[in-house]
Amino acid sequence: MLGRSLGAARLLLVLLAAALTVPSTAFKAEEFKNCQDSAFCTRLRGNTSEAFYILPDSVAVEGAHLTATVVNADSANATFRLAFTSYGNTLRLFIDEPAEKGRFRVPDVLLPGLESREQPWEVIKRSHTKVRLACGAGCEAELRLKPVAQLEVALDGQPALVWNGNKQFIFEHLREKQEGDPEGWWAENFKSHHDSKPKGPTAISFDIQFPGTRHLYGIPERATSLALRPTRGPEGPLTEPYRLYNLDVFEYLHDSPFGLYGSIPLLLAHRADRTVGAFWLNSAEMFVDVAQDEAGSSTQWFAESGVLDLFLLLGPRPADVARQMGALTGGTALPQLFSLGYHQCRWNYKDEADVAAVDGGFDAHNIPYDVLWLDIEHTNGKRYFTWDQAYFPTPTRMLDDVASRGRKMVTIVDPHIKRDPEWRLFKEAEEKGLYVKNKDGADFDGWCWPGSSSYLDMLSPTVRDWWSQQFSTKASVYEGSTKNLYIWNDMNEPSVFNGPEITMHKDNLHAGGAEHRDVHNLYGYFYHMATADGLRKRGFEEWGPDGDRPFVLSRAFFAGTQRIGAIWTGDNEASWEHLKASVPMLLAINVAGLPFSGADIGGFFGNPEPELLVRWYQLAAFYPFMRGHAHLEAKRREPWLFGEENTVRIRDAIRQRYALLPYLYTQFLTANGTGAPIMRPLWYEFPQDADTFSEQHNFMLGPSLLVAPVLDAGATEVPVLLPGGGVWYDNLDGTAIDAGQPTHRNFSAPVTMEHIRSYLRGGTMLTLKEQPRRSTAQMAHDPITLVVALDRQGEAAGDLYVDDGRSFAFQRGAYTYRSFRFTSDGVLSADAADHVAMQLPAPPAADYDPAVAIDRVVVLGLPDGPAGWTAELEGKAARQLDAAPGPLYLREGLPEVALVVRRAGLPVSGNWRLRLRRVAGAGGSVS
Repeated sequence: MLGRSLGAARLLLVLLAAALTVPSTAFKAEEFKNCQDSAFCTRLRGNTSEAFYILPDSVAVEGAHLTATVVNADSANATFRLAFTSYGNTLRLFIDEPAEKGRFRVPDVLLPGLESREQPWEVIKRSHTKVRLACGAGCEAELRLKPVAQLEVALDGQPALVWNGNKQFIFEHLREKQEGDPEGWWAENFKSHHDSKPKGPTAISFDIQFPGTRHLYGIPERATSLALRPTRGPEGPLTEPYRLYNLDVFEYLHDSPFGLYGSIPLLLAHRADRTVGAFWLNSAEMFVDVAQDEAGSSTQWFAESGVLDLFLLLGPRPADVARQMGALTGGTALPQLFSLGYHQCRWNYKDEADVAAVDGGFDAHNIPYDVLWLDIEHTNGKRYFTWDQAYFPTPTRMLDDVASRGRKMVTIVDPHIKRDPEWRLFKEAEEKGLYVKNKDGADFDGWCWPGSSSYLDMLSPTVRDWWSQQFSTKASVYEGSTKNLYIWNDMNEPSVFNGPEITMHKDNLHAGGAEHRDVHNLYGYFYHMATADGLRKRGFEEWGPDGDRPFVLSRAFFAGTQRIGAIWTGDNEASWEHLKASVPMLLAINVAGLPFSGADIGGFFGNPEPELLVRWYQLAAFYPFMRGHAHLEAKRREPWLFGEENTVRIRDAIRQRYALLPYLYTQFLTANGTGAPIMRPLWYEFPQDADTFSEQHNFMLGPSLLVAPVLDAGATEVPVLLPGGGVWYDNLDGTAIDAGQPTHRNFSAPVTMEHIRSYLRGGTMLTLKEQPRRSTAQMAHDPITLVVALDRQGEAAGDLYVDDGRSFAFQRGAYTYRSFRFTSDGVLSADAADHVAMQLPAPPAADYDPAVAIDRVVVLGLPDGPAGWTAELEGKAARQLDAAPGPLYLREGLPEVALVVRRAGLPVSGNWRLRLRRVAGAGGSVS
């Protein structure tokens, strides 16, 4: 949120009598920097140096560590310490000035205990010019010392990546100011803003080449193609490098390399036989250039400050890179189940009566939803943790009423603190010295929604701890809140209306003397972290020892945000272009390690036509995070306001989402344990299929579902790519499709306004809850439908994770995690899944009973069709089960393409074996 409308901007100008830099009605490129406006980018982009080499006599190898000294031949005062560390399938290259120089290093992003994963180097060969090391099976790293420091990593005898192959490593050392120093070293201006740059030039540049690889992905956030297009060279259609600098960007362009609200400096390079990754742990402003030629791809990375802390993720498969990144920065926090349902939001639901009417509207129209949101207007003068008593006089009663139907509410809490000496929160933080300082050491005063505002210094653990204490429901803290209220962190890039590029000045000061330029991309991450910690503390206060998992939505993000909570793609617009852009945006964010993400349904700005809104809901049913949201000046757009036929279509889309929740929740367990994305590019699941490398609109939801959304107005068909050459099943009616035939692999599928296309992958399973309910709370004990989609060999596998969907009780074993397998001899079995592989902290408790059964088993792809089969439960509870041809789903008019076992009553938490047999004389066999 919150895009600044022209009316809102004028109102602020009048009320505050200040000149605020506030965008009006569209993206204003002139408010933001290009490379040419940034001294360090202009200085380093495309630049090379042969001055940096490694002193051969300084090289020492001990265990998993190689250490050495790097020298800048052009400056007698510039020496650097190098550490090269092996974690087996992950290598770390660290270069910094001597510790006493005090350059900023990113804290609290890497998981603790990384040293336990170290694996000793094996020195293969050493000379005066290079050191060759073995880093695991098939992995060799060659560190070249002279004449220029370089690093080549080879996998199975082939170079996978080369650091400084183009000689673009430049490390600007700290120095004293000298007369005649170049312009831009010690001061810089942008529009009316001055940056004093007291530490002078501190930027770092390097290049990485990816031989034989032409497809690069990641480095979100931006609205552009999934496969990164070149920004340099003859094949470069873009002229600006990809920028990573968290900014409040109003109504962003739908196809631009410009950086948006979050940054994850992780890039993946993929080819048919290998995927590798590069992650630079640096939170300063950063740019990445991409070039391509017949030899492969090359990239130049440059950041304004910090250190070089580069992790090389060696794959070799996409899932391996995801696991390696997860091992560094963590898996996705296991969310509460309600947060995977549908969220209804706008700026703003105006009062308690409005809240009640919207809540009642969902029930009146039989549309499920779980969360109702309140934006900034619910507060007393934009003082967060307060309520406008004229419109929300009884917030506790309102929250309890919504909760009585199993639903939650969310309120917004932004990082700007209104400078009101009579307000407890502002006064206490001021007295404790908790705010970010300006370059002169006084509390920074910036402008945002409340007017004059202070900003908490979230780099400080002390400040974060204080902030986390502000979410208690106790009197005098967050009065009017309850345990069913959750939080939304917006504007946390941070957004400063009168600051350079609508953000904070780079020479502001944080804890330990760090400049804001050093920490900028971390600010929202730490704010998100402290807020989630506050809800975690509140959960133990309210719920007891098992607590309550926090739900906090953030707009800004960084590497590691996945451990905290969800994000969304910010201030999009009601257009077909932004609908289409949402898919590659979310795929890039997912492959960068942040799965819990979504885009505002319908577009935040503007008024979507009914067709666009319906198509957006149909796509968003497959987003990891599903929320409808709208601007203050947009027309109301609750799902029932667009005519009965569109209400039905939207209802069907949201119900499809709710039916998928058992499957989706299980995918979040996998993301938690392995770092896997949930919304996946096709190449992630089919890494050897070259046709998938440039596909950015068909995608996988987990391993089982391929989604082909409608992204164009008036479409009567959509392009579909079914990779892998196996069997797929139409997710509308269960019809089998042999993708081994060229005409069934890449084709156009017809669509109506009632649906988009999706396909079930042969060899996998889906777990569903098909009974329509008003919210996730009402679904808790509903039966499971298990859909078994057989491959060519007549086999399939899947899994299911169940816990209470709310607390941390799973950490003491209160969960069920089951593995299902169908074998070619007709046996469907359920066994304990590998909880260690998912890094569940305790084995499942033997006495845990989720009170859920599998009541319907649907088998697709049986030889010779679904007729003529029996089903028998084997073992001590042996019994004949009701099995007959039936439809894929419980909807009227579908063909009977599946064998359906009804009223199966199979326990989710137990082991069992179900055998299918051909009735004598029915023909065919299981094979």
